[in-house]
Amino acid sequence: MPRPDSNVVVSAFTEDQVVRLTGISISQLRYWDRTDFFRPSLAYEDRRAVHSRIYSFRDIVCLKVVNSIRNESSVPLPRLRAAKEKLRHLGDDLWAKTTLYVLNRRIVFFNPETDRKEDVETGQAILEIPLKVVSGDMATAVRALSNRPNTEIGQIERHRNVMSNQEVIAGTRIPVRSVKAFADAGYSVNAIQKEYPTLTEQDIRAAIKHAAA
Repeated sequence: MPRPDSNVVVSAFTEDQVVRLTGISISQLRYWDRTDFFRPSLAYEDRRAVHSRIYSFRDIVCLKVVNSIRNESSVPLPRLRAAKEKLRHLGDDLWAKTTLYVLNRRIVFFNPETDRKEDVETGQAILEIPLKVVSGDMATAVRALSNRPNTEIGQIERHRNVMSNQEVIAGTRIPVRSVKAFADAGYSVNAIQKEYPTLTEQDIRAAIKHAAA
């Protein structure tokens, strides 16, 4: 479990939430993780454990962009892999911080070193993908996840076949023990809410109290 750091704010999203926000299936997410195409920022070494893959807000923006390129522009995965290898020096969040273009199912990017758009293979370019719009839409979608019935706020539930029958915060798949782990690590209620933006303060206090009991 990470230690609290006032200079670092990370939003944590489960696989189920990522599926709802990006439209990418869990099997696809796990395949990309397993083949080192796209790994979640907060993943644990033991991927067999529950909640071993946790995605940041930056991750879901990147995934949304990648999924858009694949489905709307029909760019095949091998070319996406080639683009990632070409742009590896830009870091893991290259999909979100780089202005990307698509031409005939090829990936093109703006290279600040040469001050021109460069195709990974040919150098041609067209059709800018509006990443700022994607980020804004994703933020709106994240807020929508918080629109749960008042009867679920601050409640704990357990259902068969949901998160291996763990106790979770009602209306979510966030385990009570995960919230308690952050509290035990020294996180305040406000800090935990930054990690889990879909939870309310009432949810977090209820989880901590329930776990302590």
